[in-house]
Amino acid sequence: MVCGGFACSKNCLCALNLLYTLVSLLLIGIAAWGIGFGLISSLRVVVVVIAVGIFLFLIALVGLIGAVKHHQVLLFFYMIILLLVFIVQFSVSCACLALNQEQQSQLLEVGWNSTASARNDIQRNLNCCGFRSFNPNDTCPASCFKDVHPCPPCAPIIGRYAGEVLRFVGGIGLFFSFTEILGVWLTYRYRNQKDPRANPSAFL
Repeated sequence: MVCGGFACSKNCLCALNLLYTLVSLLLIGIAAWGIGFGLISSLRVVVVVIAVGIFLFLIALVGLIGAVKHHQVLLFFYMIILLLVFIVQFSVSCACLALNQEQQSQLLEVGWNSTASARNDIQRNLNCCGFRSFNPNDTCPASCFKDVHPCPPCAPIIGRYAGEVLRFVGGIGLFFSFTEILGVWLTYRYRNQKDPRANPSAFL
């Protein structure tokens, strides 16, 4: 049987939202694990990751309830929210993939200067001090700071990984953006299908 009926659309939509639920719980778990093991000390980063996870979980919950109950209002709002998320995520993913070396360096420097806790995490984990240069009178959490030899700047070290990280983030973002547009299409089709168990005179 071709997958185009009411039951198939419902099952596909439920499976998609279960995937979103797993991803949201994974994001929350990673943030909790990172701060629990001391890998992330920046409260701002943790809050952003957890907020994204909770937002994705709520979207998946609305979609799951709407799919199970064939609730027209919930499915409509789910479709609109998913479409808006797709537009934002697709744009950000394309921007990550399109950044050149100079733009990456500028973006990294802005991020470096924006938060001290994340800067300390980078210096400690990558064993470097300063972005492009380091003032010896300043303090640095890197282990090399205690040695006689000078610490290397962080910009070249971060730059080696920045391109790969941006490509990875952009690729993951594109993948999930296409699942979101798939969710919009499935929701639109599912909303306009008749539940075979429902009253024939019920509102479609």
